[in-house]
Amino acid sequence: MEIESAIVGVEGVAEAAVVGGDHEIKGEAVYAYVITEDGYEEGEELRERVIEGVEDAIGPIARPEKVVFTPELPKTRSGKIMRRLLENIANDDELGDTSTLRNPEIVDDIQTAAGGDD
Repeated sequence: MEIESAIVGVEGVAEAAVVGGDHEIKGEAVYAYVITEDGYEEGEELRERVIEGVEDAIGPIARPEKVVFTPELPKTRSGKIMRRLLENIANDDELGDTSTLRNPEIVDDIQTAAGGDD
């Protein structure tokens, strides 16, 4: 929650979800999924500001390994973020059941963005 708060505190970020994911060297790393505010561009500049915002607020230990920009986060019909799916994407695992999502189509978009962001 602290990392998400730090990310949302960055100008241009509307919403964020953070999960832990496997990392071959560190064991586990931070993966951030970020929605930009209207009028802000996704890209390297904002990615760097997100990383700096986390490092300034919490320290380098919390530095996101990957920042993935997405237009939406996978949410249940009641509005709860499905972090399990985000962890599956971070770990390149099978997704499992997405039938409870109100926006299941976003999962493919996030997978594409995460894979093309290395």
